[in-house]
Amino acid sequence: MTWKTCVLVVANQTADSDELISRLRARSERGPTQFTLLLPGLPGTSSEGSKERLALVLERMQAAGVEADGVVGDSNPLTAVRETWDPGKYDEIVVSTLPTGASKWLQIDLPRSVQRITGVQVEHVVAAPRPAHA
Repeated sequence: MTWKTCVLVVANQTADSDELISRLRARSERGPTQFTLLLPGLPGTSSEGSKERLALVLERMQAAGVEADGVVGDSNPLTAVRETWDPGKYDEIVVSTLPTGASKWLQIDLPRSVQRITGVQVEHVVAAPRPAHA
């Protein structure tokens, strides 16, 4: 059995961004890797809506060559991480956000907060906001 590095990926609006998928592909090129996407539920979105979004994001990741599964978590990203984090299961964490000024997650310093909660170094990926569709 081949050892795989298990990476918890925390993302929402940027979950299917080119920047995140590119970073995950680069990470998987360093050795066998299994990614688990933690998608905090969007406030005001039904559980089914969040699950549908998760399925679409996972399809895009897999089409790009990223081996991933996923879970919908609490709408509060810190609560979602606390409820999902298991040091016996995950080796690394990636947090993906919008840039400063557009990111509510950076307003609460999510990458550093996740690092404090888990005791694991967190890689932070910044993805550009997508233009609104007309």
